[in-house]
Amino acid sequence: MSPTSRPLRKLGFLTIGLFDGDDPGPGHESTLEIIELGERLGFDSAWVRHRHLQYGISSPVAVLAAASQRTRRIELGTAVIPLGWENPLRLAEDLATVDVLSAGRLNPGVSVGPPMHYDRVKEALYPDTAGAEDFGYERVRRLLDLVRGESATDFSGTEGFEVFSDRVQPHSPGLGRRMWYGGGSLSSARWAGEHGMNFLTSSVVKAEGPDDARDFAEIQLSHVRAFRAAHPDGDSARVSQGLVVVPTDSASPEQRARYEKFAAERLPRTASPQGPARLLFAPDLVGSSDEIAERLHAHVAFREIDEVAFALPFSFEHEDYVQILTDMATKLGPALGWRPSAGA
Repeated sequence: MSPTSRPLRKLGFLTIGLFDGDDPGPGHESTLEIIELGERLGFDSAWVRHRHLQYGISSPVAVLAAASQRTRRIELGTAVIPLGWENPLRLAEDLATVDVLSAGRLNPGVSVGPPMHYDRVKEALYPDTAGAEDFGYERVRRLLDLVRGESATDFSGTEGFEVFSDRVQPHSPGLGRRMWYGGGSLSSARWAGEHGMNFLTSSVVKAEGPDDARDFAEIQLSHVRAFRAAHPDGDSARVSQGLVVVPTDSASPEQRARYEKFAAERLPRTASPQGPARLLFAPDLVGSSDEIAERLHAHVAFREIDEVAFALPFSFEHEDYVQILTDMATKLGPALGWRPSAGA
């Protein structure tokens, strides 16, 4: 391990949970089986993406409620819930309920911004308030306050035979410390730190300056440092990195060729910022665990974090995910200084 890298303390993975629209059951079952496999292999966390009006997980909180009953140790996270689709009060109730069901293992990650294709979905989502909805940080702050036990109403007490609480029920005291913000900009990193959240940084960042010549890793490093500078916990504030990582140690020749083709097709988008938002993508890391470990140790942002949620490519088969996760846990993780949890 490079002497300038922190030993990897927490190893996690992220899956999109694809399914067939005509027969969605098997895809959801595959996701749950992958999470169960992750626990058996000793992973510290399993995360699910969030996709609306697509053939991926539309209700990660429901999926993780199911996963909580089929696992006992692994942490369960969302990366991320776009709050533009959510009512913070109702979401706070759902998150707290699943956290109780999982015995305190839920790690909700959220983000802000208008829903994707908002002009085409707003009449179904907010038919009466589409023009008045706030999709900024205030929506996160409302969720944080409710999760952390702030009052939701000025009424509590008994009315007839009904007993009412002035805060979200159930209340799960530790959940507020396990809230994550998924951000790719400097302002998001600072906001998350100022509000005591944890920070999820992925394989996408914003190249915000018109003449910003820094590469992906340098921009991501600036976000990590800005987040920790703003956070009350300073350098110990939690950051998780979510690059796309595909170890090939036990892959068949056919799998290896498919993985390499996948990465090659996506490589051009990493050469320069993409679109009006100037999004910069990290290259997918495909190769042996030793090769990937060497590339990660050279990654200036990776060297300052000790948690990861490596993203599984969204278009692979169940058997591919089994191979990739097994190599991550048995080959790549140890090469990065990680050891499976004692309870695994």
